[in-house]
Amino acid sequence: MIKSTSRKLPKISVIIPAYNSETTIKHTIQSVLNQTFSDLELIIINDGSQDSTIEVITKIQDSRIKVFSYPNAGGNVSRNRGLHLAVGEFVSFLDADDLWTPDKLHSQLKALQENITAKVAYSWTDYIDENGEFILSGKRVNVNGNVYENLLLNNFLENGSNPLICRTSLIELGSFDESLSAAQDWDMWLRLASNFDFVCVPSVQILYRISGNSVSSNLVRQEKSCLQILERAYKESSYLRDAPARSTLKHNWNTSLANLYKYLTCKALQKPFNKKKGLASATFLWKYFLHDPLRLQNINFTLRLLLKIVIILMMPSFLDNITKQREVTRQETETLLNGWVVEKRPEDKNGYPSAVNVSS
Repeated sequence: MIKSTSRKLPKISVIIPAYNSETTIKHTIQSVLNQTFSDLELIIINDGSQDSTIEVITKIQDSRIKVFSYPNAGGNVSRNRGLHLAVGEFVSFLDADDLWTPDKLHSQLKALQENITAKVAYSWTDYIDENGEFILSGKRVNVNGNVYENLLLNNFLENGSNPLICRTSLIELGSFDESLSAAQDWDMWLRLASNFDFVCVPSVQILYRISGNSVSSNLVRQEKSCLQILERAYKESSYLRDAPARSTLKHNWNTSLANLYKYLTCKALQKPFNKKKGLASATFLWKYFLHDPLRLQNINFTLRLLLKIVIILMMPSFLDNITKQREVTRQETETLLNGWVVEKRPEDKNGYPSAVNVSS
């Protein structure tokens, strides 16, 4: 356990941009205040909320909370505002609907202290729905050191609520790109990876909430921003440290695009099902197939996605009914199994299963 000592400035600054977050902000704040590492400040940037977000926040009494209100300007601007106000040696960003496990900051800080060349520590993510129920597991990537080429191929950090970062390294690179309408976190992680080493904490410590209102749900905007980020990154790659050969870059470019369109296809195939999303997923799947260097080896996966798209376009309600039935069956099975299970996984104060260490 890392013991915090009394000091004038906090060790870690946590920054939460909040816009109309009345339904989730309380649980998000509590996941910060419940951290086992307590030497922190919590900076909340109220981005012109029109609901009761401020009222919810002011009911939480903790001297570490600092609230600043501004006219609505978007997530990028809010993160930059929070960064300019932060005074901690390390900084971590948290979206107003996501959650952390209690050991998140402690584990990541320990990893950075034990790997002095690293300036960014990241963990693993699981996905929850609007009710806080588990949906699916995220990537389980464990790479350390110079991760730039890996990060070009795939944003394995997955979201903006993940890493703990040395504040001076962030300041050195400048602010989040306010011209991007989405994927600004991936852009920042790439810029950090081009200059600094990363270290992985191989545990699930971020619970990312998927909702119809999330920025990542706007797939066209997501595609445009990701392409802009990739084009800029590959243009600059040949000038970076340990730059890969030109032939490798060309191969990686196709793999990056294939991974992007696979992600967008799967995102479009999530509930709720409708023909508009079905058409979007068909377009993304075609682009994935065109760019995938291993398209023949992955043909079975592609055909399964294609079948789901056809069903959505022709019988969207049919797939909805199947999904609902599977959910009922899953819940009934879990209820039955829980009656026989003697030892369950421990839960944290928020009722979520505690993080489990996975060997690399």
